[in-house]
Amino acid sequence: MQPIQNLYTKLSTPCKVVITMHQKPDGDAMGSTLGLYHFLKQFDHEITVISPTNWASFLNWMPGCDKVLDYEVQTDKSNKIIDDADWIFCLDFNTLSRTKRMEEKLVNAAATRILIDHHQQPQVEVFEYGISDTAKSSTCEMVYDFIINAGQGDKINVEVAQCLYAGVMTDTGSFRFPSTTASVHRMIADLKEKGLEHSIVHENLFDNFLESRYRFIGNILSNRMEIFYEYNTALITIPQSDLIKYDVKTGDTEGLVNFPLSIKGIKLASIIIDRGEERKSSFRSKGDFDVNTFARKYFNGGGHFNAAGGFNKEPLEVVVDKFKKAMIENREQLSTYQF
Repeated sequence: MQPIQNLYTKLSTPCKVVITMHQKPDGDAMGSTLGLYHFLKQFDHEITVISPTNWASFLNWMPGCDKVLDYEVQTDKSNKIIDDADWIFCLDFNTLSRTKRMEEKLVNAAATRILIDHHQQPQVEVFEYGISDTAKSSTCEMVYDFIINAGQGDKINVEVAQCLYAGVMTDTGSFRFPSTTASVHRMIADLKEKGLEHSIVHENLFDNFLESRYRFIGNILSNRMEIFYEYNTALITIPQSDLIKYDVKTGDTEGLVNFPLSIKGIKLASIIIDRGEERKSSFRSKGDFDVNTFARKYFNGGGHFNAAGGFNKEPLEVVVDKFKKAMIENREQLSTYQF
């Protein structure tokens, strides 16, 4: 994989560009792809953003989101665009399997694949250019760096700023997580100086939910959360029946795994959701417990040191039992955590 700096001199030559992200994109995935979209548009490239799946409705406010294609719904159109592309930017994922049914199309694409990502263990052999930096707070911060290092900071307009702020803010837990470095704050200061009104972004992301989501949250905190104090661990288990009862939409479970981390003494917080075709897991930790390794070892997943996810095909009760056994296997690390 060649350094992404080798692309800087090619940016001014218009070409056909596809920008894509991981399935069920979050704020960082959608923010980074749309931020890059609004930046590259200024070079007269022909650009299409394609999501492998649908996305949460609270992301629809982002400028340009109405032009994003849903691969599962618009497969034929998306395939034609991918076939004709010169460049394919892959943002906020580093293995092509994270694109679900798009994977085969991306593997066989003739276009140059370019990686911008901050997760561990990238599939570097499938990308011609790229950058992978696990020290970065978010892919949005990396897109900002890409623009600045290319000497194109003057092209960060309000649309670019809004998208990039949304991603870096959500991926840092509103600047709470350890990944919030000094460079993150310098980035935000620059975006503010370029005209960003950050409160609008917060309102669009956090003040757009339905009443049913909060009743759903009340149910899971009252009835679906288990606390294992001897292991400093919390587990939320959500059966498919709850998703149906509360009419849970894509994005309604976003961030719920962080709730138990606010309980005194909790080092590992986990959520396991029965989505029908698979059981989706998310893990968050404090301190020195590596959930990336935990997710890779037990749940076919991965991510960051303190934030990771995975999936399993087994029934929900089997996956929950697997989690509890894994928790016990890791008791030496979990039960000795000091606050």
